[in-house]
Amino acid sequence: MQALRVASDTTVTELTLPDLDSRRVIREHLGSTGAADQAVYHRRALLHIHGSGQSIGLQQNLAAWALARAWRGMALYPLHGPAVITGRIQDGGVAPLNDDLAQHARAVAQTVRETLIEWQARHPATNEAAIAELLAYVFRDVSADR
Repeated sequence: MQALRVASDTTVTELTLPDLDSRRVIREHLGSTGAADQAVYHRRALLHIHGSGQSIGLQQNLAAWALARAWRGMALYPLHGPAVITGRIQDGGVAPLNDDLAQHARAVAQTVRETLIEWQARHPATNEAAIAELLAYVFRDVSADR
């Protein structure tokens, strides 16, 4: 089953999950021994994150947050640690990730990476301006199908 892992440093890794016991393998990719949180930010995808990522001090995952924010179309809390993105079936179960959604994830991760590099030379005026700029780029990346 095809999936993607998005690291806090914006690295995107292709995953092949087993059909059976995929949730255990997802937890391993998240570095979690406990339950992984899963949320629906796009009707055809599940975003899996470490259940205790923030409380144990995992780095904020700006790429996963921006993707989820663009898919959902509303403000979100920060996401911490790596994220695994899978497809989703009607009953909420895990499924292979569709190619178009995988492309969204790759494009957003690249946009976040390039924007962070650009900001090293040209600092945004405020945090609010930075968020607005980044989200404008990210919404463009996923505008074909939200």
